[in-house]
Amino acid sequence: MPVSGLPPYDRSNIFARILRGEIPAKKVYEDEHAFAFHDISPQAPVHVLVVPKGDYVSLADFAASAPAETIAGFWRAVAKVAKDLTLEVSGYRVLTNMGVHGHQEVPHFHVHIFGGRPLGRMMPRADD
Repeated sequence: MPVSGLPPYDRSNIFARILRGEIPAKKVYEDEHAFAFHDISPQAPVHVLVVPKGDYVSLADFAASAPAETIAGFWRAVAKVAKDLTLEVSGYRVLTNMGVHGHQEVPHFHVHIFGGRPLGRMMPRADD
C-alpha cells in the first residue's frame, strides 16, 4: 500500500519492465534486492541506476512498505556498485529524485550513482 498522497504504483513503468526482462538494460549488478544498470543518457562518465526489486513509488513508499532485509540489501547493493565501479577513492554522488519538484521521471524509487569526474556543487546556494 503506497504512502498516503502518493500515486499508486504503475507496473507498466520502464523500470518495472526492465526488472521483468521486457526491456534490455546494460547490467552492472543484480541480487535478490536490487538491479543496477547503466543510464541510457549518462550525465557523467559513470552514471548507473540502482532499482530495488519491488513495487515502490518513492523513498517514503520504500521505507514504509519494504521489509527491513530488502531496505538493507538495497543500500548494500548501492554501496557495492559504487565500490565495484572503483569510485570510492575519487568520490561519487548518490541522488534520488522524488515527485514533481524533485524531477522524478520514472515513478519507481531508484537512485543514481554519478562519478568519474569532479561533479561540482549539486545545487546553487539558497541565496544565489
